Amino acid sequence: MNLQLTQHIDVALLVLDAFFLFFLGLIIYLRREDRREGYPLEDNVSGAPESYGSAFLMAPPKSFKLPFGHGTVTTPTKDREPVAIAARRWDASPGSGLVPTGDPLVDGIGPAAYAQRAKRPDVDWEGHPRIVPISTAGDFTVERRDADPRGYAVVAADGRKAGVVTDLWIDKADRLIRYLEVEIDGGRRVLTPMFMASISRSRSQVTVTAVTAAQFANVPAIEGSGVITLYEEERVQAYYGGGFLYATPERAEPLI
Repeated sequence: MNLQLTQHIDVALLVLDAFFLFFLGLIIYLRREDRREGYPLEDNVSGAPESYGSAFLMAPPKSFKLPFGHGTVTTPTKDREPVAIAARRWDASPGSGLVPTGDPLVDGIGPAAYAQRAKRPDVDWEGHPRIVPISTAGDFTVERRDADPRGYAVVAADGRKAGVVTDLWIDKADRLIRYLEVEIDGGRRVLTPMFMASISRSRSQVTVTAVTAAQFANVPAIEGSGVITLYEEERVQAYYGGGFLYATPERAEPLI
């Protein structure tokens, strides 16, 4: 039986209309929320920032209280100054890519791009820095059946020795090695992401194919002693990640 409110409107039609209104509201809500980060967009040709759009499309500011007394973060961050990068567009066509004009590993181009993360260390559930050198971590040791790379030579993408592993930076919360501390020529020590290194116990060697031996000298430094900030982690990982495209000219060329 068809339940009608009037001669031309029934309950099924009202339910369908209500669904359409709900779905429209959901789309508007999601489009407003996704504009909290990454906006404004840039014009494809000129690179000039585009408008955020009307208030109907822009979400109101929302504040998040951070744990352990780290204050609050408010989004969208529309008043943040844009980060200048050393790159130019390949040509004037819409959607053309960027070509580095400086050192792409340091300037943060393409796969070497990094986010402006907080300049404080990541912490565990107790509020302590979670990534620290194993030499200062107390009871943490390398499992005896695994290779301990301390003292191993580090060989880079060009087959040359870049340095020697002097320490391991561990994640106390996840119980794994995050970084290898490498002493390079001149006595400077840099960090190398563990997941970008290959360890050979038989050869007492660590192979890092992301960058060349000379490029280890420009790995972003960390300011603190025995602690690394979220921002510094972002810079270090982006540097090595960008090396898979920009370490040598051949890597940046097309395969065909």
